[in-house]
Amino acid sequence: MKPLDRKTEIITVAARLFKEKGYSAVTMRDIAQAMNIKAASLYNHIKSKQEILVLIIIEIAEEFTSTILQIVSSEENTIEKLKKVIQLHIDITVRNPDALACLNNDWMHLEADKLAYFVQMREEYEEHFRTIIKAGIASKELKNLNVEVIIFSTLSTLRTLYLWYGKKKSPSETVLKSAMTEALLNGII
Repeated sequence: MKPLDRKTEIITVAARLFKEKGYSAVTMRDIAQAMNIKAASLYNHIKSKQEILVLIIIEIAEEFTSTILQIVSSEENTIEKLKKVIQLHIDITVRNPDALACLNNDWMHLEADKLAYFVQMREEYEEHFRTIIKAGIASKELKNLNVEVIIFSTLSTLRTLYLWYGKKKSPSETVLKSAMTEALLNGII
């Protein structure tokens, strides 16, 4: 296996373990054991458990941040922008629910500089989302409801989708995108 492939495998296994047990409860030895390798072998690819956490969380946070910036800057109407935000969350959830769980549950374990960077990205993301909602209310595309309630209810649902998706009889990704978009938007259009 190539080094990059092994590093990706380590990150994938670690994200699953972090989701199952929580970041604090997982050791490098646990990750190695789950991969059937010696703990010392991990250090050929990864410096520390903190590096794994950073790679998981910061990559996803950067994807969310850069994509919402593109969405908010586009010339599309509010409804189309909201559909794209919903689809962004679904795409990331379907692609990597374990990493998304890590982002939601373990971000507070990031070391100071990375924690500050993550919090800044999260705040920027929410501000971009707020901008979309306010523009939609101003243009009368959305009901004139409390902006913070719309943000909380929509983002809470999207951020915790990983808890539900993939269990039992979840709909296909296509059905999920269509049904969730309709369910989330019908209350505010």
